[in-house]
Amino acid sequence: MKHFPLFFLAALLFIAPSLKSMDWPSSALMLRNFGWNDSGLPHLGVSFDSGGSIASADHGELLFRRREGDAASRLPSPLGSWAAVDHGDGIISIYSRFEDRSFDDEISGRVEKGRVLGEPGISGWSSRPGFYFQLFDRKERHWINPSMIISNPETRPPQILQVRLRDSQGRYFDLSQTRSVDQGRYVIFVDAIAGNANAPLAPHRIICTLNGSEAGVLNFETYSARNGSLVVYRNGLIPVRQVYAQAPAYEAADLWFSRGQTVLEVIAQDIAGNTRSAVYRLVVE
Repeated sequence: MKHFPLFFLAALLFIAPSLKSMDWPSSALMLRNFGWNDSGLPHLGVSFDSGGSIASADHGELLFRRREGDAASRLPSPLGSWAAVDHGDGIISIYSRFEDRSFDDEISGRVEKGRVLGEPGISGWSSRPGFYFQLFDRKERHWINPSMIISNPETRPPQILQVRLRDSQGRYFDLSQTRSVDQGRYVIFVDAIAGNANAPLAPHRIICTLNGSEAGVLNFETYSARNGSLVVYRNGLIPVRQVYAQAPAYEAADLWFSRGQTVLEVIAQDIAGNTRSAVYRLVVE
């Protein structure tokens, strides 16, 4: 069963009528998903391979369209050639890194679901053919994980590749090789992936429990802009630069270890609800 932060559940119920019929804009291979640790920065959308055309995920109004070489702006754009479709209630879908020559100039006004917008290419800050898809809520000022809305079945559970602790002195401990630690506060770094080895994806949620009690939950559901900074939900809103600093791992929790026998369990969950857990039994001195 999926567990959502209450603030996000309320927002999701409110916007659901606008999003419940959305489809993925392409059947191409998903290369990077929402929440992926991209060299210390969060992936704010979904990157696809170059197979297939790019289509509108749902009905809406064409809000904006820009070719990479448009004279309207001489500044380079990380999105390259891109378009935005307004679906109502402040929800916008963004399609970027088009092949310029494929960009359909006849599209204007109302856009029907499945309408081909163009073909994937190499534009913006990209080094290989493909395209980039995002969902943004202008009312709440946050990016939405598209997999929360659009079906994304996955049958294989995530993998937990490594779990490390960092103590207050900056020392790191690989829990696959550590049996005892000193009493104190530790930051938990988790390297976990979903999907398959050819196209590893970020998990949907990372949960840490200490002696059977839930102690830290990192959710890849939305990223919000707060006071000029991007934040993610981890037992409250915290800066993404903190969570994503240790690429490719995520800072999943900040816990106090008391003396005695301690059991730390790390659980990685994908969007379909499949889970993988790793249990570490430590002596805290």
